[in-house]
Amino acid sequence: MQRFTPLIPLLLALFASSCANHQAIVQPAEPTKKSEQSLVLVDDYSATTPAEEDAQEFDNIWPRIISDYRLNLNVDNPRITAQLNWYKSHQGYLNRVADRGVRYLHFIAEQIEARQLPGELAMLPIVESAFDPFAYSHGRASGVWQFIPATGRDFGLQQDWWHDGRRDIRAATEGALRYLNALQREFDGDWLLALAAYNSGAGTVRKAIRKNRRKGKPTDFWSLSLPKETRAYVPKLIALAKLVKDPAKYGVELKPIDNKPYFAIVNTGGQIDLSQAAELADTSLEEIYRLNPEYNRWATHPSGPHELLIPVDKKEIFEQQLASMPATSRVKWQRYKVKGGDSLLTIARRFRTTPDALKQANSIRGNIIRAGQQLLIPGAFKGQDAYSHSVSQRMARLKTARRPGNSQRLEYAVRSGDSFWQIARNHDVKVSQLARWNGMAPGDPLKAGQKLVIWSKKSQPNKREVIRKVNYRVRSGDSLARISQKFNVRVSDIRRWNSRQTKNKYLQPGQKLTLYVDVTR
Repeated sequence: MQRFTPLIPLLLALFASSCANHQAIVQPAEPTKKSEQSLVLVDDYSATTPAEEDAQEFDNIWPRIISDYRLNLNVDNPRITAQLNWYKSHQGYLNRVADRGVRYLHFIAEQIEARQLPGELAMLPIVESAFDPFAYSHGRASGVWQFIPATGRDFGLQQDWWHDGRRDIRAATEGALRYLNALQREFDGDWLLALAAYNSGAGTVRKAIRKNRRKGKPTDFWSLSLPKETRAYVPKLIALAKLVKDPAKYGVELKPIDNKPYFAIVNTGGQIDLSQAAELADTSLEEIYRLNPEYNRWATHPSGPHELLIPVDKKEIFEQQLASMPATSRVKWQRYKVKGGDSLLTIARRFRTTPDALKQANSIRGNIIRAGQQLLIPGAFKGQDAYSHSVSQRMARLKTARRPGNSQRLEYAVRSGDSFWQIARNHDVKVSQLARWNGMAPGDPLKAGQKLVIWSKKSQPNKREVIRKVNYRVRSGDSLARISQKFNVRVSDIRRWNSRQTKNKYLQPGQKLTLYVDVTR
Protein backbone atom coordinates (compact mmCIF):
# COMPACT_ATOMS: atom_id res chain seq x y z
CA MET A 1 0.00 0.00 0.00
CA GLN A 2 1.12 3.56 -0.69
CA ARG A 3 0.46 5.77 2.33
CA PHE A 4 0.93 9.46 3.06
CA THR A 5 1.23 10.31 6.71
CA PRO A 6 0.42 13.98 7.51
CA LEU A 7 -3.20 13.06 8.36
CA ILE A 8 -2.38 10.10 10.58
CA PRO A 9 -1.87 11.95 13.90
CA LEU A 10 -5.24 13.68 13.36
CA LEU A 11 -6.92 10.38 12.53
CA LEU A 12 -5.48 8.80 15.66
CA ALA A 13 -6.70 11.70 17.79
CA LEU A 14 -10.21 11.45 16.36
CA PHE A 15 -10.12 7.69 16.77
CA ALA A 16 -9.02 7.89 20.41
CA SER A 17 -11.66 10.47 21.33
CA SER A 18 -14.46 8.41 19.88
CA CYS A 19 -13.43 5.02 21.22
CA ALA A 20 -14.55 5.80 24.76
CA ASN A 21 -18.18 5.83 23.66
CA HIS A 22 -17.99 3.07 21.09
CA GLN A 23 -18.09 -0.44 22.50
CA ALA A 24 -17.39 -2.03 19.13
CA ILE A 25 -13.76 -0.92 19.27
CA VAL A 26 -11.02 -2.38 21.43
CA GLN A 27 -8.34 0.28 21.58
CA PRO A 28 -4.92 -1.17 22.38
CA ALA A 29 -2.25 0.84 24.11
CA GLU A 30 0.94 1.78 22.32
CA PRO A 31 2.08 -1.48 20.66
CA THR A 32 5.76 -0.63 20.40
CA LYS A 33 6.76 -2.38 23.61
CA LYS A 34 4.02 -5.01 23.44
CA SER A 35 3.01 -4.36 27.03
CA GLU A 36 0.50 -6.62 28.71
CA GLN A 37 -2.03 -3.82 28.49
CA SER A 38 -1.55 -3.30 24.77
CA LEU A 39 -1.90 -6.97 23.93
CA VAL A 40 -4.78 -8.08 26.11
CA LEU A 41 -6.45 -9.75 23.17
CA VAL A 42 -3.19 -11.26 21.98
CA ASP A 43 -2.05 -12.65 25.32
CA ASP A 44 -5.40 -14.40 25.75
CA TYR A 45 -5.11 -15.63 22.18
CA SER A 46 -5.53 -19.34 22.87
CA ALA A 47 -8.31 -18.87 25.43
CA THR A 48 -11.99 -18.74 24.58
CA THR A 49 -13.55 -15.31 25.13
CA PRO A 50 -17.26 -14.46 25.30
CA ALA A 51 -17.02 -12.87 21.85
CA GLU A 52 -15.81 -16.21 20.47
CA GLU A 53 -18.53 -18.46 21.89
CA ASP A 54 -20.59 -18.34 18.71
CA ALA A 55 -17.45 -18.80 16.60
CA GLN A 56 -16.74 -22.19 18.18
CA GLU A 57 -19.41 -23.80 16.02
CA PHE A 58 -17.10 -23.50 13.01
CA ASP A 59 -14.43 -26.12 12.40
CA ASN A 60 -13.13 -24.17 9.40
CA ILE A 61 -12.02 -20.53 9.60
CA TRP A 62 -13.64 -19.48 6.31
CA PRO A 63 -17.30 -19.82 7.47
CA ARG A 64 -16.37 -17.94 10.65
CA ILE A 65 -15.01 -15.05 8.57
CA ILE A 66 -18.07 -15.09 6.30
CA SER A 67 -20.36 -14.81 9.34
CA ASP A 68 -18.83 -11.37 10.00
CA TYR A 69 -19.26 -10.03 6.45
CA ARG A 70 -20.66 -6.48 6.36
CA LEU A 71 -19.83 -5.04 2.96
CA ASN A 72 -22.27 -4.97 0.06
CA LEU A 73 -21.11 -7.81 -2.19
CA ASN A 74 -24.04 -7.46 -4.60
CA VAL A 75 -22.37 -4.64 -6.53
CA ASP A 76 -22.20 -5.45 -10.23
CA ASN A 77 -19.13 -3.75 -11.64
CA PRO A 78 -16.81 -4.80 -14.49
CA ARG A 79 -13.77 -4.15 -12.27
CA ILE A 80 -14.99 -6.77 -9.80
CA THR A 81 -15.76 -9.18 -12.64
CA ALA A 82 -12.24 -8.77 -14.03
CA GLN A 83 -10.69 -9.63 -10.66
CA LEU A 84 -13.02 -12.60 -10.18
CA ASN A 85 -12.04 -13.95 -13.57
CA TRP A 86 -8.36 -13.73 -12.62
CA TYR A 87 -8.83 -15.56 -9.32
CA LYS A 88 -11.01 -18.21 -10.98
CA SER A 89 -8.22 -19.03 -13.41
CA HIS A 90 -5.46 -19.18 -10.75
CA GLN A 91 -6.27 -22.04 -8.41
CA GLY A 92 -2.56 -22.47 -7.67
CA TYR A 93 -2.37 -18.93 -6.35
CA LEU A 94 -5.33 -19.52 -4.03
CA ASN A 95 -3.64 -22.68 -2.74
CA ARG A 96 -0.39 -20.84 -2.00
CA VAL A 97 -2.25 -18.06 -0.22
CA ALA A 98 -4.04 -20.57 2.00
CA ASP A 99 -0.79 -22.40 2.78
CA ARG A 100 0.82 -19.15 3.92
CA GLY A 101 -2.26 -17.81 5.66
CA VAL A 102 -2.77 -20.89 7.82
CA ARG A 103 -0.32 -19.45 10.38
CA TYR A 104 -1.95 -16.04 10.65
CA LEU A 105 -5.58 -16.13 9.56
CA HIS A 106 -7.13 -17.32 12.82
CA PHE A 107 -5.40 -14.56 14.78
CA ILE A 108 -6.37 -11.89 12.24
CA ALA A 109 -9.98 -13.05 12.12
CA GLU A 110 -10.13 -13.03 15.92
CA GLN A 111 -8.81 -9.46 16.13
CA ILE A 112 -11.30 -8.27 13.50
CA GLU A 113 -14.11 -10.01 15.37
CA ALA A 114 -13.10 -8.48 18.71
CA ARG A 115 -13.27 -5.00 17.20
CA GLN A 116 -16.57 -5.76 15.41
CA LEU A 117 -15.09 -4.80 12.04
CA PRO A 118 -16.15 -6.25 8.66
CA GLY A 119 -15.01 -9.84 8.24
CA GLU A 120 -13.94 -9.06 4.67
CA LEU A 121 -10.89 -7.29 6.10
CA ALA A 122 -9.40 -10.72 6.87
CA MET A 123 -8.78 -11.02 3.12
CA LEU A 124 -6.94 -7.70 2.87
CA PRO A 125 -3.49 -9.26 3.51
CA ILE A 126 -4.12 -11.41 0.42
CA VAL A 127 -4.57 -8.26 -1.67
CA GLU A 128 -1.61 -6.56 0.01
CA SER A 129 0.98 -9.32 0.17
CA ALA A 130 -0.58 -12.72 -0.62
CA PHE A 131 0.18 -13.47 3.06
CA ASP A 132 3.92 -13.26 2.41
CA PRO A 133 5.37 -11.76 5.62
CA PHE A 134 8.61 -10.89 3.80
CA ALA A 135 6.89 -9.02 0.94
CA TYR A 136 8.54 -5.69 0.07
CA SER A 137 6.96 -3.38 -2.50
CA HIS A 138 8.24 -0.75 -4.91
CA GLY A 139 6.79 1.81 -2.49
CA ARG A 140 8.96 0.57 0.43
CA ALA A 141 5.99 -1.19 2.06
CA SER A 142 6.72 -4.32 4.10
CA GLY A 143 4.92 -7.17 5.85
CA VAL A 144 1.55 -8.84 5.31
CA TRP A 145 -0.22 -5.48 5.86
CA GLN A 146 2.35 -3.57 3.73
CA PHE A 147 3.13 -0.61 5.97
CA ILE A 148 5.54 2.00 4.61
CA PRO A 149 8.23 3.07 7.12
CA ALA A 150 6.68 6.38 8.20
CA THR A 151 3.18 4.99 8.67
CA GLY A 152 4.61 2.06 10.58
CA ARG A 153 6.35 4.41 12.99
CA ASP A 154 3.11 6.37 13.43
CA PHE A 155 1.52 3.15 14.66
CA GLY A 156 4.39 2.21 16.98
CA LEU A 157 6.01 -0.37 14.70
CA GLN A 158 9.70 -0.31 15.70
CA GLN A 159 12.21 -0.53 12.85
CA ASP A 160 15.93 -0.99 13.43
CA TRP A 161 18.86 -3.24 12.56
CA TRP A 162 17.53 -6.15 14.61
CA HIS A 163 13.82 -5.85 14.11
CA ASP A 164 11.14 -4.55 11.70
CA GLY A 165 7.78 -4.25 13.47
CA ARG A 166 5.99 -3.87 10.13
CA ARG A 167 6.47 -7.62 9.72
CA ASP A 168 5.37 -8.42 13.29
CA ILE A 169 2.11 -10.33 12.80
CA ARG A 170 0.51 -9.20 16.04
CA ALA A 171 1.65 -5.57 16.20
CA ALA A 172 1.12 -4.91 12.48
CA THR A 173 -2.36 -6.46 12.57
CA GLU A 174 -3.32 -4.25 15.48
CA GLY A 175 -1.87 -1.20 13.74
CA ALA A 176 -3.61 -1.95 10.44
CA LEU A 177 -7.00 -2.43 12.09
CA ARG A 178 -6.61 0.78 14.09
CA TYR A 179 -5.68 2.62 10.90
CA LEU A 180 -8.57 1.16 8.90
CA ASN A 181 -11.06 1.96 11.63
CA ALA A 182 -9.79 5.55 11.85
CA LEU A 183 -10.11 5.88 8.07
CA GLN A 184 -13.71 4.64 7.97
CA ARG A 185 -14.55 7.24 10.62
CA GLU A 186 -12.82 9.88 8.52
CA PHE A 187 -15.04 8.92 5.58
CA ASP A 188 -18.27 8.73 7.60
CA GLY A 189 -18.45 4.95 7.76
CA ASP A 190 -17.83 4.35 4.03
CA TRP A 191 -15.60 1.29 4.07
CA LEU A 192 -14.86 1.38 0.35
CA LEU A 193 -13.44 4.89 0.65
CA ALA A 194 -11.52 3.81 3.77
CA LEU A 195 -9.98 0.92 1.86
CA ALA A 196 -9.06 3.20 -1.03
CA ALA A 197 -7.41 5.57 1.45
CA TYR A 198 -5.49 2.68 3.03
CA ASN A 199 -4.02 2.00 -0.39
CA SER A 200 -3.39 5.47 -1.82
CA GLY A 201 -3.64 7.80 1.16
CA ALA A 202 -6.57 9.73 2.63
CA GLY A 203 -5.41 12.92 0.91
CA THR A 204 -5.66 11.29 -2.52
CA VAL A 205 -9.22 10.15 -1.83
CA ARG A 206 -10.30 13.51 -0.41
CA LYS A 207 -8.89 15.30 -3.46
CA ALA A 208 -10.85 12.99 -5.79
CA ILE A 209 -14.03 13.63 -3.77
CA ARG A 210 -13.57 17.42 -3.97
CA LYS A 211 -13.02 17.19 -7.71
CA ASN A 212 -16.27 15.26 -8.22
CA ARG A 213 -18.20 17.65 -6.00
CA ARG A 214 -17.07 20.62 -8.04
CA LYS A 215 -18.32 18.85 -11.17
CA GLY A 216 -21.59 17.79 -9.55
CA LYS A 217 -20.70 14.10 -9.80
CA PRO A 218 -21.30 11.31 -7.24
CA THR A 219 -18.58 10.85 -4.62
CA ASP A 220 -18.82 7.11 -4.02
CA PHE A 221 -15.76 4.94 -4.64
CA TRP A 222 -16.91 3.72 -8.05
CA SER A 223 -17.35 7.29 -9.34
CA LEU A 224 -13.99 8.69 -8.25
CA SER A 225 -10.94 9.22 -10.42
CA LEU A 226 -8.26 7.42 -8.39
CA PRO A 227 -4.83 5.95 -9.21
CA LYS A 228 -4.91 2.82 -11.35
CA GLU A 229 -3.68 0.60 -8.50
CA THR A 230 -6.38 1.89 -6.15
CA ARG A 231 -9.13 1.47 -8.74
CA ALA A 232 -8.27 -2.25 -8.80
CA TYR A 233 -7.53 -2.56 -5.06
CA VAL A 234 -11.08 -2.45 -3.68
CA PRO A 235 -12.49 -4.70 -6.47
CA LYS A 236 -9.82 -7.29 -5.58
CA LEU A 237 -11.04 -7.43 -1.99
CA ILE A 238 -14.70 -7.65 -2.99
CA ALA A 239 -13.91 -10.35 -5.56
CA LEU A 240 -12.05 -12.38 -2.94
CA ALA A 241 -14.91 -11.99 -0.46
CA LYS A 242 -17.43 -13.20 -3.06
CA LEU A 243 -15.21 -16.13 -4.01
CA VAL A 244 -14.67 -17.18 -0.37
CA LYS A 245 -18.39 -16.99 0.28
CA ASP A 246 -19.30 -19.29 -2.62
CA PRO A 247 -16.24 -21.00 -4.14
CA ALA A 248 -18.31 -23.63 -5.94
CA LYS A 249 -20.15 -20.92 -7.86
CA TYR A 250 -16.85 -19.75 -9.31
CA GLY A 251 -15.37 -23.18 -9.91
CA VAL A 252 -12.56 -22.99 -7.35
CA GLU A 253 -11.66 -24.79 -4.14
CA LEU A 254 -10.57 -23.26 -0.86
CA LYS A 255 -8.20 -25.20 1.31
CA PRO A 256 -9.80 -25.60 4.74
CA ILE A 257 -8.01 -23.88 7.63
CA ASP A 258 -8.68 -25.02 11.18
CA ASN A 259 -10.67 -22.60 13.30
CA LYS A 260 -8.22 -22.71 16.19
CA PRO A 261 -5.06 -20.87 17.26
CA TYR A 262 -1.97 -21.78 15.26
CA PHE A 263 0.61 -20.17 17.53
CA ALA A 264 1.26 -19.45 21.19
CA ILE A 265 3.24 -16.58 22.74
CA VAL A 266 6.20 -17.54 24.93
CA ASN A 267 8.47 -15.37 27.07
CA THR A 268 12.15 -16.05 26.40
CA GLY A 269 13.41 -14.02 29.37
CA GLY A 270 16.10 -12.38 27.25
CA GLN A 271 17.70 -12.36 23.81
CA ILE A 272 17.80 -15.80 22.22
CA ASP A 273 19.33 -17.25 19.07
CA LEU A 274 16.51 -18.28 16.75
CA SER A 275 18.20 -21.60 16.00
CA GLN A 276 18.25 -22.32 19.73
CA ALA A 277 14.57 -21.41 19.93
CA ALA A 278 13.79 -23.83 17.10
CA GLU A 279 15.57 -26.66 18.90
CA LEU A 280 13.83 -25.90 22.20
CA ALA A 281 10.47 -25.95 20.43
CA ASP A 282 11.31 -29.10 18.48
CA THR A 283 10.45 -27.34 15.23
CA SER A 284 12.28 -25.98 12.20
CA LEU A 285 14.11 -22.67 12.00
CA GLU A 286 11.99 -21.97 8.92
CA GLU A 287 8.85 -22.21 11.05
CA ILE A 288 10.30 -19.89 13.69
CA TYR A 289 11.07 -17.27 11.03
CA ARG A 290 7.62 -17.61 9.44
CA LEU A 291 5.95 -16.98 12.79
CA ASN A 292 8.44 -14.25 13.76
CA PRO A 293 9.29 -12.55 10.45
CA GLU A 294 10.01 -9.26 12.21
CA TYR A 295 13.49 -10.44 13.26
CA ASN A 296 16.06 -9.26 10.74
CA ARG A 297 19.01 -11.24 12.06
CA TRP A 298 19.90 -14.49 13.78
CA ALA A 299 18.40 -13.64 17.17
CA THR A 300 15.63 -11.73 18.90
CA HIS A 301 16.13 -8.07 19.80
CA PRO A 302 18.62 -7.61 22.67
CA SER A 303 16.40 -4.89 24.17
CA GLY A 304 13.17 -6.91 23.93
CA PRO A 305 10.32 -7.45 24.01
CA HIS A 306 11.55 -10.95 24.85
CA GLU A 307 8.76 -12.89 23.20
CA LEU A 308 8.43 -15.44 20.44
CA LEU A 309 5.55 -17.06 18.61
CA ILE A 310 5.82 -20.83 18.34
CA PRO A 311 3.38 -23.53 17.18
CA VAL A 312 0.71 -23.83 19.85
CA ASP A 313 1.34 -27.54 20.40
CA LYS A 314 5.04 -26.84 21.11
CA LYS A 315 4.53 -24.33 23.91
CA GLU A 316 4.81 -26.77 26.81
CA ILE A 317 7.98 -28.47 25.61
CA PHE A 318 9.57 -25.09 24.79
CA GLU A 319 8.92 -23.69 28.24
CA GLN A 320 10.19 -26.87 29.93
CA GLN A 321 13.45 -26.89 27.98
CA LEU A 322 13.95 -23.13 28.28
CA ALA A 323 13.64 -23.37 32.08
CA SER A 324 16.59 -25.78 32.19
CA MET A 325 18.78 -23.68 29.89
CA PRO A 326 21.21 -21.20 31.51
CA ALA A 327 20.59 -17.61 30.48
CA THR A 328 24.17 -17.40 29.19
CA SER A 329 23.48 -20.24 26.71
CA ARG A 330 20.68 -18.51 24.83
CA VAL A 331 23.11 -16.70 22.57
CA LYS A 332 26.72 -17.52 21.75
CA TRP A 333 29.36 -15.28 23.32
CA GLN A 334 32.96 -14.63 22.42
CA ARG A 335 35.57 -12.41 24.02
CA TYR A 336 37.27 -9.60 22.13
CA LYS A 337 40.22 -7.50 23.25
CA VAL A 338 39.86 -3.88 22.13
CA LYS A 339 42.70 -2.66 19.90
CA GLY A 340 43.98 0.83 19.22
CA GLY A 341 41.68 2.64 16.78
CA ASP A 342 38.69 0.45 17.61
CA SER A 343 35.29 1.97 18.27
CA LEU A 344 31.97 0.42 19.20
CA LEU A 345 30.80 1.04 15.64
CA THR A 346 33.77 -0.67 13.94
CA ILE A 347 33.60 -3.64 16.31
CA ALA A 348 29.84 -3.94 15.81
CA ARG A 349 30.28 -3.99 12.03
CA ARG A 350 33.01 -6.61 12.27
CA PHE A 351 30.86 -8.96 14.33
CA ARG A 352 27.53 -8.20 12.62
CA THR A 353 25.86 -6.62 15.61
CA THR A 354 25.09 -3.07 16.82
CA PRO A 355 26.83 -0.63 19.16
CA ASP A 356 23.76 -0.67 21.43
CA ALA A 357 23.93 -4.46 21.70
CA LEU A 358 27.61 -4.25 22.68
CA LYS A 359 26.87 -1.54 25.25
CA GLN A 360 24.07 -3.57 26.78
CA ALA A 361 26.09 -6.79 26.91
CA ASN A 362 29.06 -5.06 28.53
CA SER A 363 27.26 -2.52 30.75
CA ILE A 364 28.84 0.40 28.88
CA ARG A 365 27.06 3.69 29.53
CA GLY A 366 28.79 6.03 27.10
CA ASN A 367 30.53 5.43 23.78
CA ILE A 368 34.13 5.33 25.04
CA ILE A 369 36.15 2.10 25.03
CA ARG A 370 39.86 1.68 25.71
CA ALA A 371 42.59 -0.42 24.15
CA GLY A 372 43.05 -3.62 26.11
CA GLN A 373 39.47 -3.67 27.37
CA GLN A 374 37.73 -7.07 27.14
CA LEU A 375 34.30 -7.13 25.50
CA LEU A 376 31.70 -9.86 25.27
CA ILE A 377 30.37 -10.14 21.71
CA PRO A 378 27.02 -11.86 21.03
CA GLY A 379 27.14 -14.19 18.04
CA ALA A 380 25.21 -16.83 16.14
CA PHE A 381 25.42 -20.53 17.06
CA LYS A 382 25.32 -21.58 13.42
CA GLY A 383 26.72 -20.33 10.14
CA GLN A 384 24.89 -17.48 8.43
CA ASP A 385 23.53 -19.83 5.75
CA ALA A 386 21.41 -21.58 8.39
CA TYR A 387 19.43 -18.40 9.08
CA SER A 388 17.65 -18.55 5.74
CA HIS A 389 15.20 -15.72 6.36
CA SER A 390 17.56 -13.19 7.89
CA VAL A 391 17.90 -9.99 5.86
CA SER A 392 21.37 -10.89 4.62
CA GLN A 393 20.36 -14.35 3.40
CA ARG A 394 17.17 -13.16 1.73
CA MET A 395 19.13 -10.46 -0.08
CA ALA A 396 21.83 -12.94 -1.10
CA ARG A 397 19.23 -15.27 -2.64
CA LEU A 398 17.55 -12.41 -4.43
CA LYS A 399 20.80 -11.14 -5.93
CA THR A 400 21.95 -14.56 -7.12
CA ALA A 401 18.60 -15.68 -8.55
CA ARG A 402 18.86 -16.42 -12.25
CA ARG A 403 17.16 -13.91 -14.51
CA PRO A 404 15.43 -14.94 -17.73
CA GLY A 405 16.56 -13.61 -21.06
CA ASN A 406 19.89 -12.90 -22.65
CA SER A 407 21.56 -11.12 -19.75
CA GLN A 408 24.70 -11.31 -17.66
CA ARG A 409 25.17 -10.58 -13.96
CA LEU A 410 27.29 -7.57 -13.05
CA GLU A 411 28.19 -6.26 -9.62
CA TYR A 412 28.37 -2.50 -9.29
CA ALA A 413 29.87 -0.54 -6.38
CA VAL A 414 27.87 2.60 -5.69
CA ARG A 415 29.85 5.84 -5.89
CA SER A 416 29.24 9.13 -4.14
CA GLY A 417 26.52 11.05 -5.99
CA ASP A 418 25.08 7.99 -7.74
CA SER A 419 21.33 7.60 -8.12
CA PHE A 420 19.12 4.71 -9.18
CA TRP A 421 18.21 6.65 -12.32
CA GLN A 422 21.82 7.29 -13.34
CA ILE A 423 22.99 3.71 -12.70
CA ALA A 424 19.98 2.27 -14.52
CA ARG A 425 20.53 4.50 -17.52
CA ASN A 426 24.23 3.71 -17.67
CA HIS A 427 23.41 0.00 -17.92
CA ASP A 428 20.32 0.31 -20.14
CA VAL A 429 17.89 -1.13 -17.58
CA LYS A 430 14.81 0.25 -15.86
CA VAL A 431 14.97 1.84 -12.41
CA SER A 432 12.21 -0.52 -11.23
CA GLN A 433 14.24 -3.53 -12.40
CA LEU A 434 17.41 -2.35 -10.73
CA ALA A 435 15.59 -1.81 -7.44
CA ARG A 436 13.82 -5.17 -7.61
CA TRP A 437 17.01 -7.11 -8.35
CA ASN A 438 18.48 -5.72 -5.15
CA GLY A 439 15.44 -6.08 -2.88
CA MET A 440 14.99 -2.32 -2.73
CA ALA A 441 12.49 0.36 -3.72
CA PRO A 442 13.39 3.19 -6.13
CA GLY A 443 13.04 5.65 -3.26
CA ASP A 444 15.51 3.86 -0.99
CA PRO A 445 18.76 5.75 -0.34
CA LEU A 446 22.02 4.50 -1.84
CA LYS A 447 25.30 4.54 0.08
CA ALA A 448 28.78 4.88 -1.36
CA GLY A 449 30.44 1.46 -1.45
CA GLN A 450 27.12 -0.41 -1.51
CA LYS A 451 27.13 -3.37 -3.93
CA LEU A 452 24.31 -3.62 -6.47
CA VAL A 453 23.55 -6.52 -8.78
CA ILE A 454 22.75 -5.54 -12.38
CA TRP A 455 21.52 -7.94 -15.06
CA SER A 456 22.86 -6.41 -18.25
CA LYS A 457 21.85 -7.43 -21.76
CA LYS A 458 24.58 -9.49 -23.42
CA SER A 459 23.44 -8.42 -26.86
CA GLN A 460 24.82 -4.95 -26.18
CA PRO A 461 28.22 -5.60 -24.59
CA ASN A 462 29.82 -2.51 -26.14
CA LYS A 463 26.97 -0.12 -25.40
CA ARG A 464 28.19 2.33 -22.81
CA GLU A 465 26.80 5.64 -21.65
CA VAL A 466 28.68 8.26 -19.69
CA ILE A 467 26.30 10.51 -17.80
CA ARG A 468 27.45 13.93 -16.67
CA LYS A 469 25.64 16.52 -14.59
CA VAL A 470 25.26 19.81 -16.48
CA ASN A 471 24.19 23.10 -14.90
CA TYR A 472 22.51 25.03 -17.71
CA ARG A 473 21.54 28.72 -17.59
CA VAL A 474 18.39 29.48 -19.61
CA ARG A 475 18.88 31.93 -22.47
CA SER A 476 16.47 34.23 -24.24
CA GLY A 477 14.30 32.25 -26.64
CA ASP A 478 14.91 28.92 -24.87
CA SER A 479 12.10 26.43 -24.31
CA LEU A 480 12.05 22.97 -22.77
CA ALA A 481 11.69 21.45 -26.24
CA ARG A 482 14.67 23.38 -27.60
CA ILE A 483 16.86 22.49 -24.60
CA SER A 484 15.85 18.81 -24.83
CA GLN A 485 16.86 18.72 -28.52
CA LYS A 486 20.12 20.45 -27.82
CA PHE A 487 21.19 17.95 -25.14
CA ASN A 488 19.37 14.90 -26.54
CA VAL A 489 17.23 14.35 -23.44
CA ARG A 490 13.49 14.10 -22.92
CA VAL A 491 11.32 17.07 -21.91
CA SER A 492 9.72 14.88 -19.22
CA ASP A 493 13.17 14.21 -17.76
CA ILE A 494 13.99 17.93 -17.64
CA ARG A 495 10.72 18.54 -15.79
CA ARG A 496 11.47 15.72 -13.35
CA TRP A 497 15.01 16.94 -12.65
CA ASN A 498 13.79 20.52 -12.20
CA SER A 499 10.30 20.22 -10.76
CA ARG A 500 10.43 23.58 -8.97
CA GLN A 501 11.91 25.56 -11.84
CA THR A 502 9.43 24.20 -14.42
CA LYS A 503 6.23 24.80 -12.48
CA ASN A 504 5.53 27.97 -14.47
CA LYS A 505 4.37 27.81 -18.07
CA TYR A 506 7.41 29.66 -19.46
CA LEU A 507 11.13 29.59 -18.69
CA GLN A 508 12.84 32.83 -17.73
CA PRO A 509 16.28 33.91 -18.98
CA GLY A 510 18.85 33.39 -16.26
CA GLN A 511 17.07 30.42 -14.70
CA LYS A 512 19.36 27.54 -13.79
CA LEU A 513 18.44 24.00 -14.81
CA THR A 514 20.12 20.74 -13.86
CA LEU A 515 20.54 18.25 -16.72
CA TYR A 516 21.96 14.72 -16.83
CA VAL A 517 23.51 14.31 -20.25
CA ASP A 518 24.99 11.28 -21.99
CA VAL A 519 28.23 12.78 -23.30
CA THR A 520 28.82 9.83 -25.66
CA ARG A 521 25.83 10.75 -27.84
